[in-house]
Amino acid sequence: MSRARVARRIATAAAFGGGGVSLLGGAAVGLLLTEARYARRRVLDGSSDAEPPVADGVYGTAFAAAAGVPWRLAILGDSTAAGLGVEHARQTPGALLASGLAAVSERPVELHSVALSGARSLDLERQVSLLLTEPGRAPVPDVCVIMIGANDITGRVSPAESVRHLSDAVSRLRTAGCQVVVGTCPDLGSVEPVGQPLRWVARRLCRQLAAAQTIAVVELGGRTVSLGTLLGPEFAAHPRELFGPDRYHPSAAGYATAAMAVLPTLCAALGVWPEERRPGMPRGERLLPVDRAAARAVLEGGTEVSSAERGTRRAPWALLKRRRRRPLPTEATEPVGQQDEEDAPARDRSRGRAGWSSEAVT
Repeated sequence: MSRARVARRIATAAAFGGGGVSLLGGAAVGLLLTEARYARRRVLDGSSDAEPPVADGVYGTAFAAAAGVPWRLAILGDSTAAGLGVEHARQTPGALLASGLAAVSERPVELHSVALSGARSLDLERQVSLLLTEPGRAPVPDVCVIMIGANDITGRVSPAESVRHLSDAVSRLRTAGCQVVVGTCPDLGSVEPVGQPLRWVARRLCRQLAAAQTIAVVELGGRTVSLGTLLGPEFAAHPRELFGPDRYHPSAAGYATAAMAVLPTLCAALGVWPEERRPGMPRGERLLPVDRAAARAVLEGGTEVSSAERGTRRAPWALLKRRRRRPLPTEATEPVGQQDEEDAPARDRSRGRAGWSSEAVT
């Protein structure tokens, strides 16, 4: 069965409450579980109990006088979205994206992260509620970036269930008026402690989940960026540079690689990315049925997939786009009001933090 058909079946099962698609027969389960336990022990041996730095705040304040009210950027997802494994707030994906968006749009950006280390797609309901329904919250975000999926794979969550929770989150955000960008499931087959045959299985599972995520998100009007095949080969070739001390989460350089891939799509969602004006279909773009676009995207790292319209009727077609990536700011600045790392208050993991600040930047 082709990857496009499998992804479509998973997305359909998610929409209608089915069980999804199983890749493995019973004969392989024992071997894979043994390999998974061994890999998990090796990863945990190098891990720590540190929390990701708190990066919330306003970035790009140099543009405040001319541009006025900041963009409101929210980050949702798991430890990869939160930036677990780096030492400084400016090294987290949220800070990198906020700084990049501010530089491209020449407008300040207010960052708010509700991402939680260890989160699965099920937790997106809570995270979205923190953004949209928390008492005393300010206006909803202009754009939300979601990175989720790895813990669903390691936690053996069915792909249909995983996609269903993501779909519900994207639907709520889109209904509230937010633009949504999803960095699809990363490639766990590149994690150094994972050996064969688990490495092959992990890569296959991640790609199929990423393709199904793409179908669901695009059909709800969001955009996706494929991270698996973009980061997989680079991480496998440079594990010491792109993985952190636990050999599972990215290093600062690894997070910068991911952020550089997401930034063009984030900016395009807000209409601030400089587009090339050419007659016909620009180079690097393809119009395909959404399931085929999703299957192709997982094989071409850094590919953006967004919904497309043919004529006057919206159809299940998608636009694949390979955007020209630009370097991120050489060093993301600390947000306004950010305290020293030693004095920064610990994040309340059970409740989340307060909503958007209602004060304008001056």
